Amino acid sequence: MPDTRTHRGPGPEDRVWFGPEARPALAAAVADLSWLLSRGYAEVSALKLVGDRYHLVTRQRMAVLRSACSDEALARRQASRVDLDAVRGRRLRIDGFNLVLTLESALGGGVVLGGRDGCFRDLAGVHGTYRRVEETRPVLALAARRLAEWGVGPCTWLLDAPVSNSGRLAAMIRAEDAHWHAEVVPDPDALLATPGDPIVTADSAVLDRCVAWVNLARTLVEAVAPEAFIVDLG
Repeated sequence: MPDTRTHRGPGPEDRVWFGPEARPALAAAVADLSWLLSRGYAEVSALKLVGDRYHLVTRQRMAVLRSACSDEALARRQASRVDLDAVRGRRLRIDGFNLVLTLESALGGGVVLGGRDGCFRDLAGVHGTYRRVEETRPVLALAARRLAEWGVGPCTWLLDAPVSNSGRLAAMIRAEDAHWHAEVVPDPDALLATPGDPIVTADSAVLDRCVAWVNLARTLVEAVAPEAFIVDLG
């Protein structure tokens, strides 16, 4: 069945699964999973143990996994994070789908997770194909406006070549700001993890390997979408 959604909005049960009554158990699950990861437990088995303990459905387990991290990973990410003030007048490398999907979710009413490391993450995912939604152009416009106001850039956006329609999103990005570059590459994560200009991402695997990163998704969501469906589990 074709995907006909026009917003990156919440799932049918998200208001229940991530509502006020569910959040204490979710936050406790994130704390427990982080404790297990800090002591070397395998991610898959640790998540099953925690998910079973708190009777979590699959989507809640995904949220817990995206929000948790070990003590070692937390310390490493805190040490490599740089404030927005520190990147004024500097180039940024942006994990394109990672940032766009989170901002689309925030503006479209979807779940935005606040993780233990302070990052905001979405639950959307592209699953091999990216579909633009009504919030796509507004997301790019607000990012361009805010980054210009903050004196950040120029920016290079990196998009995954294996994801369908990545070329179309790259063209939209280039059209939005003359100081932006957008590249469709086989593996953005590998490029983002290499030393160079500071990066923008909330991808845990990249954060654990990069030299310097900016928590831009959270900064933008808090600035332009304070009433977003934020589920802070950190």
